[in-house]
Order: sequence, then structure tokens, then C-alpha cells
Amino acid sequence: MTNKKVSKVEKKAAKLFGTDGIRGTANQWPMTPDMVVKIGQAIGYLLQKQADESNAPAASRKVVIGKDTRLSGYMIEQALASGLNSMGIFVQLVGPLPTPGIGYLTRTMRASAGIVISASHNPFHDNGIKVFGPDGFKISDTMEKEIERLVLEEDLNALLPASKEIGRTRRIEDSQGRYIVYVKGTFPLEYTLDGMRIVLDTANGASYKVAPSVFQELGAEVLQLGDDPNGTNINDKVGALYPQKLSEAVQQYRADVGISLDGDADRVIMVDEKGEIVNGDRILAICALHMKERGLLKGNTLVATQMSNFGLEKRMNESGIKLVKTGVGDKYVVDEMRKNGYNLGGEQSGHIIFLDHTTTGDGCIAALSVLAVMKQTGKKMSELNRVFEDVPQTLINIRVKRRIELPEIAGYNDLIRSIEKKLNGDGRVFVRFSGTEPVIRVLVEGPDKAQISQFAEEIASFLEKELS
Repeated sequence: MTNKKVSKVEKKAAKLFGTDGIRGTANQWPMTPDMVVKIGQAIGYLLQKQADESNAPAASRKVVIGKDTRLSGYMIEQALASGLNSMGIFVQLVGPLPTPGIGYLTRTMRASAGIVISASHNPFHDNGIKVFGPDGFKISDTMEKEIERLVLEEDLNALLPASKEIGRTRRIEDSQGRYIVYVKGTFPLEYTLDGMRIVLDTANGASYKVAPSVFQELGAEVLQLGDDPNGTNINDKVGALYPQKLSEAVQQYRADVGISLDGDADRVIMVDEKGEIVNGDRILAICALHMKERGLLKGNTLVATQMSNFGLEKRMNESGIKLVKTGVGDKYVVDEMRKNGYNLGGEQSGHIIFLDHTTTGDGCIAALSVLAVMKQTGKKMSELNRVFEDVPQTLINIRVKRRIELPEIAGYNDLIRSIEKKLNGDGRVFVRFSGTEPVIRVLVEGPDKAQISQFAEEIASFLEKELS
């Protein structure tokens, strides 16, 4: 069976980048070897152009590439490196490492860019490419659009340098150790994790080696789940999207806390000693209140997204903390934080950004921040988990075959208006397409759980019929 060819018209309309890099099914457009080589060439060409404009020496034109544990990572890693080398870029491969680790290494190794090969929380058959700039932050929309233009519209072979200017690739052996030391350095020096028992789920993903070392080297006893990657079991009923096994293990082993990371370890969900889930909203609330108390929360402001529970907003307002909401996606949270000088933000899904320490969501750093609060306050995780009362939410994810503007669907606006009228100002409806997979997310929030579940099902059934 061969892949469908993409016509010139389709290429013109195509969009490579979503809300978190390029993503798709491995061996299907755009995650095919030939396309990935072109993506590497486009990135390399732009980096060379930037370096020429700043008169940077040839030796500084290097890119760090890391990946998670997906089978297709080998194929994509080699294709990317080949494309970059063909444009004269020196490539340094670090192997499996959390996404935030690549942001860190890009900065500290003075690389021109960093690239992560990962589809984050998606199943193994998907893969993706995330690009960091030399400052460790994800590249701008402008650069994304220029990469798209080069890949889809230009003959990149016509832009190749002379044979003597081809780049080289080498492997960096100590990258894991560098990341472990960096993450541990965010934990207060006057404290250890001695005597703490942690159940850690690494999702058979990028953090399966580094994460347990972080917590063990600080003194914790670590019991690990999701630590046997085979190329196809990443995120397979383990990790941050599936915390139930973690909850059961925490209770079984009488652990103090459970920590669950996703496939590339840029998000975290935690579990208290009673087995109750501690999601991203609660982690944000715990850390925001603790930082404000110590005068460390810049602008007395927390940045979250439209998916966050109204209970978080209410608790922040009661505590004199301003809550700023952005569009869904950690890149929008980071953009808001950088623009206004805030240092804490994140998503209910577990992307937590401490801008004083890192440039993107880091599950290990977020978990250590909560453990630091436990140590500094002497409180158990279950006490901290009572930080606010959730307003009931129902979230339904629907797989779709096509994407069109929702207001263009006949009857959609009338349905939403009808439900909002029934909520009578005591709740909200939020519907959006995922930026990383063919899914539409339906969120309904309100005081009556049965009622909002009914409303969410009504919207989901309508959209499933129209878009599947």
C-alpha cells in the first residue's frame, strides 16, 4: 500500500505546524522520511542564513536533537540529521531525553537550535518535531511559517552549499547526566527527600532513565511504573493520561505521593497518599499560593488557559492573585508570561512552566516544586490537594475526519446558545479543535454534574454526526 501523493494545490493549502510543532502518523505525510529531510533542510537553511547575517563562525552552527522512545524516532532522527547536514549544520544527537531537557541543552551548549522528535502524549504510531531557538524557547510563528514555505514551495536542493561545507553528526554521551543535575538544582538546597516514598510512572517514554535518578539522588525511595519502553508501548495505558494505575500503586505501597509524566515528560499529573488525583490546576494553585506567601510570585499573577476549572479562578481571586487566561496550548501560556514578566503558568493537563527555571513545561521540575512545598510546610499531599473545590466539568474528546469552522456548521450556534441559556450564567461551554491530533474537545462546566454531562453529550453527538 502506498501513501497518497500530495498535489501542488494541497501543498499550497497544507499547514505543517500545529499548536505544538509538526505532528502526524509515522510514515504518512508529513512524517515521511523525504518530508523530514526537507524539514531538516529548511531549518538548516534558515539557521545558515541567520548565522551569515550575524557573521557567526561555522563551528557555532549546530543543532541538538533529542527524542522519546517511539520506534519511528530512529527513522526521523536520521532523516532530520541528514537534511541539516546537507545544509552545512553540525548535529549533536542526545538520544531519549525529556522535551525540556532539549530546551536546556540548546541554551547551555550554545546551539543555534534544538529539535525534539516526539508526539508527546499521543500513541506510538504518531510522531512529531518541535523546534527550539537558541534561547531554549519554541520558535516563533514567523519562523514556523517560513519553514512551511520553504518545504512546500521551494526547491531546497537548489539551495544546498558546496560539498566541502556539508555538516557532521556526532552523539553526546553525557546529556542525561547534565539534565539530571540541572533539574535537581531547582530543589531547595537545604532540603532532601529522605524518608519519602514515591511511585513514579514514566509512561515508557523519554524520562524512563532520568526521572527516577532525579528523585533517588535527592534521597527518595522510588517505585517505578512505565519503565520498560519497547518502541510501541509509550503512553499505552500509562503516564499522565492514565493515572489510575498510579493511584492504585500509591495506595498499595503506602507511598507519600505519586508522580505521572507523559511520553516526553513536559507534563505531570500527581496523586496524593490517598490515591486522589492532583491535576495541573491544583498543582498551579498549590505553587502559586506558596510562592505568593514567600513574595516569589511575580506580579501576583498566575497564567492558565481556557480549559482551567473555574474553581481555580475563584481560589486565586480570594487569595489576591490575578488569573490571566490564554488560548489552549503551553506556547500561548509561555508567550503571555514572557510578554508581561510572569513566572508561573500552565494547563490543567499538567504542562507547568516555572519561567525562573525553564523555558517550557517540565514534569520533573513541577513535581519537585510540589514536593518542596510539602517539605517546607510539613503538609501531606492530601492536605495540599484540598486547595480549592472544583466546579463540575465534563470533557468529551471526539475523533473527527474533517475540520471546518464550527460556526459554519448549520445549527451549531443555535445549539450552543440554547445550552448557555439553560446554564443561566452559572457555567460555560468551551469547544475547540485539538492542535495536535484529529480530535475536537467539548468542555461543559456548571454546578449540576448530571445536567452538564447531558449537555456535553448533546454537543458531542451533534459534532460527531457532522464531522465524522
